[in-house]
Amino acid sequence: MADAKKKDDNKVVAEARESFGKGAARKIRAAGKIPAVIYGHGSEPRHVTLPAHQVGLILRKANALLDLDVDGKGELVLVKDVQKDPVRQIIEHIDLIVVKKGEKVVVEIPVHLTGESFAGTIADLDAKTLQLEVEATHIPENVVVDVEGLEEGTQILAGAIELPRGATLLIDADTLVVNVHVPQKVDLPEEGEEAAEAEAEEGTEETTSDEAAE
Repeated sequence: MADAKKKDDNKVVAEARESFGKGAARKIRAAGKIPAVIYGHGSEPRHVTLPAHQVGLILRKANALLDLDVDGKGELVLVKDVQKDPVRQIIEHIDLIVVKKGEKVVVEIPVHLTGESFAGTIADLDAKTLQLEVEATHIPENVVVDVEGLEEGTQILAGAIELPRGATLLIDADTLVVNVHVPQKVDLPEEGEEAAEAEAEEGTEETTSDEAAE
C-alpha cells in the first residue's frame, strides 16, 4: 500500500518543450515550471518542462525516480543532475535518464545512523554515502547503521554494513564509514583567569597610552 502511494506521489506530467535559450528558460521558470532534458537508451535527448513545485518536493529525497507522463506515454526516469541558482537556490535545470524495470543503476545512498553509542562517546560518519548498484525501481532512501552501545575505538567498515536487498557495494569494502570515539576536551579559562587576563590587557593599554603622551 505504501509502495503504491509512493509511486503515485512520483507521477509527473511533463510537457514537450519547443523553445530554447536563456530567455526561454527564464519564461519557463516564471511560469512555475522547470526546463529538463531526458537522456538514455539510444534515443535522442528530449526537451521537456516539469511542474516546479511538485518536482521540488520530490527532489527533497535523494535519487528521485519520476514516473513521467510525456504526451500521454508513461516513462520511468531517474534524476541525474539538478542545476540550482547558487544564490536563490531555485532549480534552473534538471537532467533525467530513462530507466527500465529490472535495470540496474549506480547511485549514492545516504548513510543514516540509529541508536546511541556508549556513554561519553560519539559516532562520527566518515562516509556519508555508499555507492551501490541497485534495481532502478527499488532504490533505497538510505542505508541504516545501528550504533547502539558501541564503545570507543569501534570502527564500522563498508563491507560490514547490511545492504538493502538486491544492492551491491561498489566502493572498497575497507572504507571507513563509522568511527566511535571520545570527543577531545577543550580547556576553557576559569572566570577568575578571564578577569585577570582582561585587567592585564587594560594595564598594557594604559602603559602604552602614557608612553605615547610622554
